[in-house]
Amino acid sequence: MTRDETGWDLEVRPEKMRRWVVVAAVVVMAVHIFAALVLRGGGDTGVNLRVVDQIAILAIGVVLTGGVLLFTRPRLRAGADGVSVRNVVAERHIPWTDVRGLFFDHGAPWARLELPFDEYVPVVAIQARDGERAVDALERFRELESRYTGGAVSDDNDRGAIRRNDDGGAVRRNDDGGAVRGDD
Repeated sequence: MTRDETGWDLEVRPEKMRRWVVVAAVVVMAVHIFAALVLRGGGDTGVNLRVVDQIAILAIGVVLTGGVLLFTRPRLRAGADGVSVRNVVAERHIPWTDVRGLFFDHGAPWARLELPFDEYVPVVAIQARDGERAVDALERFRELESRYTGGAVSDDNDRGAIRRNDDGGAVRRNDDGGAVRGDD
């Protein structure tokens, strides 16, 4: 793996969620534009909407669209300095000394970065719905984790570990040690 110009060895963003969020943002804005153009006053019946009301409808559409677009922000970056997790609003930098692993809990929509003292950070950037792309991101992260921690991360907590099965699909271990297909 080569290090890019930003200094991070790995950068992951959710793929499917970003597409759906952009579509949703376009729909929200289109509905508000349509409402602002169609809803007019001037008749004897109904509400009397003026130009300022139409502008307010557009402004509400812009604010709601901006809120929807916040869901395009999730990102996971890993490099020599540690791991940077940005979810919808906040970004958190975690040094490698505090990282205990990256796992998927059974049925979880996204991964979680395990920290000391049973704490964790949700990693919305790696989502189960991204399938093989999520498995590849976990494998690349674990390679970097091994490189930068010198193998110091304990392997005894294998819950939620994702592995490839014989036909190339993703499987993960469940609580009783059995395997569950990644698309369950």
